[in-house]
Amino acid sequence: MASMGLNLDEQKAVDKFRQDVVEPSMTRLVILDFWAEWCGPCKALAPMLEKVAAEYADKGVVLKKIDVDEEKFIASQFQVQSIPTVYAMFQGQPVADLTQARSESQFRQVLDQLLEKLPVQAGAAGEGAQQQQQDVSQFVEMADQVLSDGDAERAAGIYAQVVDMAPDNGAAHAGLVRALVALGKVEEAGQILAAAEANPALTDDPQLELAKSALELAGNQVDEGELAELRGKHESDPADMDAGLAYAEAAYAAGRRDEAADTLLSMIERDREWSDGAAKAKLLQIFEAVGLEDEWVVATRRRLSRILFG
Repeated sequence: MASMGLNLDEQKAVDKFRQDVVEPSMTRLVILDFWAEWCGPCKALAPMLEKVAAEYADKGVVLKKIDVDEEKFIASQFQVQSIPTVYAMFQGQPVADLTQARSESQFRQVLDQLLEKLPVQAGAAGEGAQQQQQDVSQFVEMADQVLSDGDAERAAGIYAQVVDMAPDNGAAHAGLVRALVALGKVEEAGQILAAAEANPALTDDPQLELAKSALELAGNQVDEGELAELRGKHESDPADMDAGLAYAEAAYAAGRRDEAADTLLSMIERDREWSDGAAKAKLLQIFEAVGLEDEWVVATRRRLSRILFG
């Protein structure tokens, strides 16, 4: 991709594309998925691309996603006129248009054909293990973002693929637990966590502690009638901190994290030292369960900071 005569933003976009796509494509087959948040067909296609790419990771296949709204210049260089548009790249050049491969069987067939023709490197033993770690990290980050965006079902699918590919990856197990909790599948989440904790390679993995927090919080679930009763008790006497904590726990377990956070923040503002800082501790537990990089967590942490230090 030419880089002369570009403005600063365009040059940054080119540099990022070169690092994320062109350089890996020197030895790997990079699947380039042009998509956008508002594109329904893109979201329908994404789980299939992610699943098959994860299955082919050890054969040298890497999936890279390009948001056409954020990367307009890159999309224009590829003359993307509609989305989803999917290309395969090798050694810095597009080698196939995969846009029409909409089913798993079609996508696998095209990948098999490309891998037969191209000298794609899966890597030597040590090199392959390192590349697999990079591929695993890529899919975990992707699943984290999908979960943060609110699509827990799709996130669970990606995490499950990673768990199959890398059984010793604590972040993938933890993410799968969090996604299942978000889907209300608490019992299944508990089984996944128990299996992970029984894995010697995951002993004392801090990611599993975060997953355990998510599971513990989900255990406070009540039915709508009980939730309404807890809310009424809290609203009738905001000074009753025990009632506030009980309502916040139940609200979060019911998927109403804004209500839970609002309640806990108001409690902290009222008396941050109550019960050895129980309200703050509960809010921090929620942050860990959701994920510290989650946008909602980042915004809510700012609110907490304003109360504590503002």
